[in-house]
Amino acid sequence: MLENYLTIRVAGQHEIIIEKSRFICSIIRATDEQTAQEFITSVKKSHWNASHNCSAYLIGERDQYQKANDDGEPSGTAGVPMLEVLKKKRLKNVAVVVTRYFGGVKLGAGGLVRAYGTAVSETCNVLGIVERSLAMIISCTLDYSAHAKFENTLEKEGYQISNTTFTDKVILDVYVDSADVDLFREWAINLTNGQVQLQENGQEYREKDVI
Repeated sequence: MLENYLTIRVAGQHEIIIEKSRFICSIIRATDEQTAQEFITSVKKSHWNASHNCSAYLIGERDQYQKANDDGEPSGTAGVPMLEVLKKKRLKNVAVVVTRYFGGVKLGAGGLVRAYGTAVSETCNVLGIVERSLAMIISCTLDYSAHAKFENTLEKEGYQISNTTFTDKVILDVYVDSADVDLFREWAINLTNGQVQLQENGQEYREKDVI
């Protein structure tokens, strides 16, 4: 698993209009080709009457799965520029479709390249980009009386809480960099005067907004 990588914050759509043509960009996270292809098919079904549904995806730790499709636009003017935007933004595990409803004005090869690239770039910026970083989940179990101080101090120190569970005690699942686990253990025990139980619960990705 990659230690960290960039991807889109949320799936969604964004539309731009260029020379009376509508360019609707739809984008999702996709960790395998089947998910990407099913997404592309679903967008085509939703916009069956569009002039074009051009697509691209970039998947895998080493970008080993990538594809670009012009869907009837002149070769190299749609799918490839879309894919290049994903690469330029250093995104991974994303699939994108740009639907075009022709407005009657021909854009030429250069205009098409700019239009499809801009549609993807603007959509990524509007929906947001996050950095996903692999971290250890440390479950911190403590009494209710110590919960508020512990949580507030966690936030002040910049630790991110993954989940909170309330039973007879409070359990806070905290993201901790693997290299800092021992330091975190010492810090948490000192902060609570030894009144916290700590357990490692595997690794998960945490997300931080980039755009």
